Amino acid sequence: MRRRTFLSSGTAAAAAVALPGLAHAQQAAPGIDMAAKTVTVGAFTPISGPVPFYAILTHAAESCFKWANETNALGNGWKINYVTYDDGYEPARSVAVSRRLVEENKIFALAAPVGTAQSVAVIPYAKEVGLPMIGPIGGASALFAEKLVFPLLPDYGWSAASNLDYALKDLKASRVALLWQNDELGRSAKRGFDLHLATLKKEGAESIPFEVRNTDFTPHVRRLANAKADVVILFGSNANLAAAQKSAERIGYDAKWMAPFFTADPTTRKLAGDLLNGTYFSSWLMPVTAEDPDVKAYRDNVAKYYPADPVGVFGLNGWSNGALFVAGFKALLQSGKPLTRENLVAVMETMNNQTVGGARNVSFKAGDHRGARQEGIVQAMPDGSFKLIREFKAYPSDVFDAKLA
Repeated sequence: MRRRTFLSSGTAAAAAVALPGLAHAQQAAPGIDMAAKTVTVGAFTPISGPVPFYAILTHAAESCFKWANETNALGNGWKINYVTYDDGYEPARSVAVSRRLVEENKIFALAAPVGTAQSVAVIPYAKEVGLPMIGPIGGASALFAEKLVFPLLPDYGWSAASNLDYALKDLKASRVALLWQNDELGRSAKRGFDLHLATLKKEGAESIPFEVRNTDFTPHVRRLANAKADVVILFGSNANLAAAQKSAERIGYDAKWMAPFFTADPTTRKLAGDLLNGTYFSSWLMPVTAEDPDVKAYRDNVAKYYPADPVGVFGLNGWSNGALFVAGFKALLQSGKPLTRENLVAVMETMNNQTVGGARNVSFKAGDHRGARQEGIVQAMPDGSFKLIREFKAYPSDVFDAKLA
């Protein structure tokens, strides 16, 4: 499936014929149309497959780009043309989509592509063609180790360590277990969980992998019950969390649940219902109800462009990753440097303590592409809201400063 929005870059060829000097510039910088003041970027997104509701992320990023175009956020009349294709949440298809975006649509960069394992799979191709990946919506260690990749999301290992730290110190848990999705998302969480346990000289109650398509967690939950885990940290999709909680209810297993930020969303509430009440989430984003201008811009514009989509942290995530490209390309325009992929990477590495959508204190520098650097704890409330119950604090240093894979 293909969705093109906003503007056509078809004027580039005509402009290049009219101005031979521009033809060289177009070849040197794919996706840049100097005549129309347009930059074309793209993304892969799961319209089909096991998590089609992840399209909410892309809708929000697209809304951010429309907002940027309408408000002249880039300055001097520059606009963003966004092209996306369905990858079914399959890493091999994500690579094929990226190749298509580069070869057919001549994109300047990937912007807010969706998926952890999917983004990791695309890295070799991105390196091959020199394609920047701005705001990949995933949290794997591999995303922080590449010069071309600028993740806004934290490594899920950092988040898992934050969850574990809260479970042990604030919830006073004695036996903490990890349920982890058997791909790069879950493996990153497991690395952080295991490392922080080792630092604290403690042992986990259980560590159980599962597949993203799992709908029945009864065997997993029985193992958790047998291990007498009093807190379960789950790193997987919204559907996985809801399915695990339903399995726990069926067998009468009672424990406190913790999960990553993107599951603190009305989408999960719709799947889990009241079972979600009391669940804890680590979050690097401001609460979606904040009166902060950047968060308010998300709420207003997603309601305008995608009124059927729930307004929640899931969408704010997509918006914020779109906002990262807006901030980076604006900095490139303001630098006066030629509009090349190489120079986009260079200016991104000068970003320091910047507000980006719902994230604060976002920084990148050469050799350090860790964008978000702190998290708060949010809890699902019986009235359907998600409330910040612990202010933002730095990730456990043993995990945050560990050598990246």
